[in-house]
Amino acid sequence: MSRAEQLDAQFMQRALDLAQRAWGLTHPNPMVGSVIVEQGHIVSEGWHRLAGQAHAEIEALHNLGRSPQPEASLYVTLEPCSTHGQTGACTQAIIKSGIRRVVVGAVDPNPAHAGKGLDKLRAAGITVIEGVLAQSCRDLNLIFNHWIVAQRPLMAAKMALTLDGKFAAASGHSQWVTGPDARADVMRWRRYFPAIAVSAATVLADNPSLTYRHADAPTWCPIRFVFDRQLRSVNASAPAQLYSDAYAARTIVLCAENAPTAQKKQLERAGVSIWPLPVAADGHLDFAAFQQRCISAAICGVYIETGPGLATALLENHQLDYCFVYQAPKFMSDASAAGIGSKRQTESMQQAFTLSQVKHQQLGEDSLLRGKL
Repeated sequence: MSRAEQLDAQFMQRALDLAQRAWGLTHPNPMVGSVIVEQGHIVSEGWHRLAGQAHAEIEALHNLGRSPQPEASLYVTLEPCSTHGQTGACTQAIIKSGIRRVVVGAVDPNPAHAGKGLDKLRAAGITVIEGVLAQSCRDLNLIFNHWIVAQRPLMAAKMALTLDGKFAAASGHSQWVTGPDARADVMRWRRYFPAIAVSAATVLADNPSLTYRHADAPTWCPIRFVFDRQLRSVNASAPAQLYSDAYAARTIVLCAENAPTAQKKQLERAGVSIWPLPVAADGHLDFAAFQQRCISAAICGVYIETGPGLATALLENHQLDYCFVYQAPKFMSDASAAGIGSKRQTESMQQAFTLSQVKHQQLGEDSLLRGKL
C-alpha cells in the first residue's frame, strides 16, 4: 500500500468512527461520516445524526465555515446522494463548494442510484476515489442496505450457544451461556436495531426487559415484539416486565387471530399493542405476514433473540436474513439439552444452512460469528 493509500485509509477510518456516533439513531437512513482534509490534516468533520437532519458531507462543509482550499479532499463513508430528498442532493453541494477530490467508501446500495452520484462528481471535473475501506463501510449499514434493496426489514437472529450447540441445560437453566464481554456486545447490537423480538418461551423462562442498558448512557427501549400464538406469556397475577414496565407501550405481542380474548384485554389495559397474525401450515405464526406488518410500520430491522424452538422454526422456514452466533468454550454433552434443529433427516452437507460474508470477533473467552444467510 502506497503512502497516499495509507492516508486515504486513515482518514476514511476517522469518517467511519464519526458515523458510528449515530449508532442506531438514523433509521431508516444510513449512518454516514465525513471529513475534510487540507495539507494532510483534518480541518472539518461531520456525521449524519438523525433522519431528516443534514447529511454527513453537508455538516462537514458547514462546520468548515469557509471555502475549502484548492487541494482539499472530502472523505465520506457512503456515496453522496444525487437526488433531492429532505435535505437536498449532496453532490450538488459538493460541486458548489469547490472541492476537487472526493474519496468514497461504499457505493450507494440502491440499484437505482448506485454510482450516479460519483458520475455527477466526475462530470463536474472532480477526482473521485472509491472503494476505500469499502467492506467496513458496507458492514456499518447492514439494516439500511437490506431495507433499500430488498424493501423489507432485515430479520436477524441472535443465538448464544455452547460448542455442541446447546442454548441451555436440560433443565432450562441458561444464565449464563456466554460471559460479560459477549453480553455487552449483545447490548451494543440491541441499540443498533429499531426492534427486538423474543418468543413466549423466553418471556416465561427469563422475564427479560429487552432494553439497552449501558453505564454511560440512559436506558433506551426499542420496539419489543413477543411471538406468543395463544398468549401463554400473559399472567394477570405476575405480569412480565415487557407488559408492566415503563416501556409497556413499546411492546407488541404477535398472536393468533383466535388467541384468548381475556388475555388480549389484559394486554390492552396495560397499553400493550397486539398484532393478530394468521397461523402457517406448520403451526407457527405466519412470519411473512409479520414482515408485511413491519413494512407498513416502517420498521426496517428486527433483532430476534432466539431460543431453540424459534431459531429452528425461522431457519427451516427460510425466514432469516442474518445471524449473530455467540459461542462459549463449553460442552453440555447432554443430548436432552435444547439445541437447534428438528428431525429433518438430512442426507448431505448441501442441505446445511450456510452463512456468507462472515465476520469473526473474539469477546473475552467467547467468540462471535455473524453473517448473511
